[in-house]
Amino acid sequence: NGTYRYCLWLHNISPSAYKMYAEITDRIRRVHDFRIASTKQMTRDSAQTPMLFQEIRHNDKEYIIVPRHSSENRKYIPMGFVNKDCIATDAVQIIPDATLYQFGVLTSTMHMAWTRTVCGRLKSDYRYSNKLVYNNFPWPEATEAQQEKISVLAQGVLDARALYPECSLADLYDPLTMPPELVAAHRKVDAAVEKAYGRSFADDAERVAFLFEKYRELTEK
Repeated sequence: NGTYRYCLWLHNISPSAYKMYAEITDRIRRVHDFRIASTKQMTRDSAQTPMLFQEIRHNDKEYIIVPRHSSENRKYIPMGFVNKDCIATDAVQIIPDATLYQFGVLTSTMHMAWTRTVCGRLKSDYRYSNKLVYNNFPWPEATEAQQEKISVLAQGVLDARALYPECSLADLYDPLTMPPELVAAHRKVDAAVEKAYGRSFADDAERVAFLFEKYRELTEK
């Protein structure tokens, strides 16, 4: 939604770098007190390191960020590339060391058809899971040329987003307000990804049937 949140990221930071700052030590003390009062043993144990997140999900390189939950009204889940200065929380999944090719396939109608079919739901919204959705997804056996083509077109999606710097991803991926440049960029990616699978599809029913057949073949191997 385009809002910014900030955190104290003290992973691998020497205490001498922040111990003299009362605002930081006070926040660490409050985290300790909150955790130690928890009814969960794991949370109480983490009170021993109150300067750190309970789970370190951060990656020191550029990575793809995938929201755990996304509106069912969106044609595409708004994934994105973020740099190492952006800290991942438990509200997202991350794909470290990812490529533009991977970004293109994951933001295609092929992957979205698979996601809609196998993902969990929060009420009716998408609940993306690495184990259920990502790990089981049958990727295309794309040639190097096809991967390069998809990568170039995936960059086109990012470039189309950049034309509207004042807009959040929620704005850009609202079905009623999705800019025509972004729609066109995604359609090009969709066509290239389908070509990598070796055929075109009339609708999501055909895509899902094809992907489940590929999944069956892969699991039998």
